[in-house]
Amino acid sequence: MKKIFIILPLFLSGFLFSQKKPLKNPTKKGTVAKFNYHDEFRKISDEIMTNGTAYDNLGELTKRIGPRFSATPGYTKAVEWAEKKFKEIGINMIWRQEAKAPVWIRGKESLQIKAGNGDWKNIRMLSFGNSEGTGGKDLVGEIVLINSTSELNAMSIGQLKDKIVFVNVPMDPKIINTSDSYLQAAKSKLISASVIAKTGAKALIIRSLTTASDDTPHAKMIYYEPDDKVKIPALSIGVRSADELEKTLKKQKVTAKINMTAESKGDTTNPNIIAEIGGKKDSKVIVLGAQLDSWDIGEGAVDDGTGVVQCIEVLRTLKALGYENNHTIRVVLYANSENGGQGREMYAAYVKKKDEKHVFALGTDAGGYSPRGFSLDMSPQRRRLVYPWKEYFLPYGVYDFDQTEAIQDISPLKKLDIPLAELVVDTQRYFDYHHSEQDTFDKVNKRELLLGAVAITQMIFMVDKNW
Repeated sequence: MKKIFIILPLFLSGFLFSQKKPLKNPTKKGTVAKFNYHDEFRKISDEIMTNGTAYDNLGELTKRIGPRFSATPGYTKAVEWAEKKFKEIGINMIWRQEAKAPVWIRGKESLQIKAGNGDWKNIRMLSFGNSEGTGGKDLVGEIVLINSTSELNAMSIGQLKDKIVFVNVPMDPKIINTSDSYLQAAKSKLISASVIAKTGAKALIIRSLTTASDDTPHAKMIYYEPDDKVKIPALSIGVRSADELEKTLKKQKVTAKINMTAESKGDTTNPNIIAEIGGKKDSKVIVLGAQLDSWDIGEGAVDDGTGVVQCIEVLRTLKALGYENNHTIRVVLYANSENGGQGREMYAAYVKKKDEKHVFALGTDAGGYSPRGFSLDMSPQRRRLVYPWKEYFLPYGVYDFDQTEAIQDISPLKKLDIPLAELVVDTQRYFDYHHSEQDTFDKVNKRELLLGAVAITQMIFMVDKNW
């Protein structure tokens, strides 16, 4: 493609975004209308910052419905709520897409520890999502501390047999991007129940993956391997308890007593919710996504109620401004993101089967904090088309276009060669609340939430006008 075709869309268009309806003859024949993207960005921002409903919607989703864990009545209520919200803003094309979801019940759970011959002490804990339980019986064993993979590899055969392995590895505070720090810790084989089970250990306890310094435990998802002969229970504890436990273990023997009634009861289906505004020029799709489900222990505000309401806000804003989009602009609210990821896999399979042409996919799953940029997970050629847009985003504090991974629910679409992008926000507080009972509505700032919706809408607008 010649360079002139890359530059021209940034300055030329026959559509005046400020009008409720496009002018039929905006210019005389033979002339081209000038298009000011700075003005269009401002109109998007003014509409959302003045009339945006995302914060009120988040209040409804978190306070009236609350936790939206897969295969629970809470998720069913969230589905009905989302459909209602799409209808209220004038979206006519809404449908459900059923995806498989595991039925997992946390049940009752407890952890007690005893140092030496002392008394039992209760420790706050959370079972890993989809973890096996103890059948409601006490599982008792000596705790062995492991802080690195080298320590694990150095253990001789039998050293961990029938022991309870405790992994106290914090998120690396030297990594400024907390998402990178989280992923580095989360990918460690030290927190794999399957890896630990192969050593002969009978349970796994980990330090919660969080940036907080409190004692709130944070949930984690478990994946058992198909060849696991034994599926051991796994759980997390808060950072204060983890640090105290390590100090105690360095002085004396510590025994743990675990009791978990957690159990899996097969599979059911939960729907993705899909809503769209049809394209006026063609049927190519720009998709925007967020997860509708949450963990069962909090209100699911920062993870990912903020993303849900931002997606709804994008469609509301485009309708309110009378924007006539070239391509179909679609929102997918994904099911079963937290403990399985079946919703995103189902949508990707649907796109492949239908052979739908998607020109762009954008995700928001980082907590509704102040927007900083977009991670562009696409070819270098595509990325270079986005770079010139920076000047329009800069007045809104959006400047970071250098990251190159989009890791949440849109990621399966990468296999279909669809350009991906993820909203980048200031995540310094995100992992304080992530996957915990602290993930509540009061942790979300209205202005930051709306600014994120502004940036997403502006990016969707630019892709629609130029790709």
